[in-house]
Amino acid sequence: MIKLRFASPEMLVDINEIPDLDYHRVDADGSIHVGALCRHADLERSSLLATRQPTMAAAAPLVADPIVRNRGTLVGSLCHADPQGDWASVMVSLDASVVAQGRNGRRTIPVRELVRGPFQTTLAYDEIVVEAITPAPMGEAAGGYLKLERRVGDYATVGVAVSIDRTGDEITRAGIGLSGVGGSTISADDAVQVLVGSSLTADVIAEAASLAAQAAQPRTDHRGSASYKRQLVSVFTSRILTRLIRSEEEAA
Repeated sequence: MIKLRFASPEMLVDINEIPDLDYHRVDADGSIHVGALCRHADLERSSLLATRQPTMAAAAPLVADPIVRNRGTLVGSLCHADPQGDWASVMVSLDASVVAQGRNGRRTIPVRELVRGPFQTTLAYDEIVVEAITPAPMGEAAGGYLKLERRVGDYATVGVAVSIDRTGDEITRAGIGLSGVGGSTISADDAVQVLVGSSLTADVIAEAASLAAQAAQPRTDHRGSASYKRQLVSVFTSRILTRLIRSEEEAA
């Protein structure tokens, strides 16, 4: 916010010396917990995410640029509430939540309820987010993240996160989060309903991609027209889901 000249605080509090907040781990119930001081770079190099949460693993190397990834954090990105942020769409697709600590104790906030508008959150003035939590998958986890940016580190023109859980061929849970195509991160719920209970076929993928594009609320600007951005949402959604089929075929 200071970098964007949206805020000029009289005092800054450095939380980097607070101990035990730089973790990411899997709990016994299968949920993944990411502490407030866990850097993007830690997640980018994480073997845990590579084996357990493919959507997060796909997004981590694409966040901003190496300088930002070395110092920035997933929790900080969520609290920044940038409509073009990478992690928000990923965590929305995973039905994730954050834990906020205030003077009156802790509360859990779903990520999709954290953002009130561009660069605005539902956090109270005395609250700080201490960790983000993704629930345990309902079956085998799969997914991916794609975005278009004009150059490395630029704001994303469009970002699409897709996550699915499967038991056999049946999709038991799904999520699609969209960045850069609205005033805040968008959950493509109609597209998700098409996926849940289905298997990944060409027709299902095409319908889900079309509905994801309809969920987008882009504006025409110097990065492209609204129709162009909707088309990108459709293409990215289709591409991520199609890659999952191809990966299975190659593995077989």
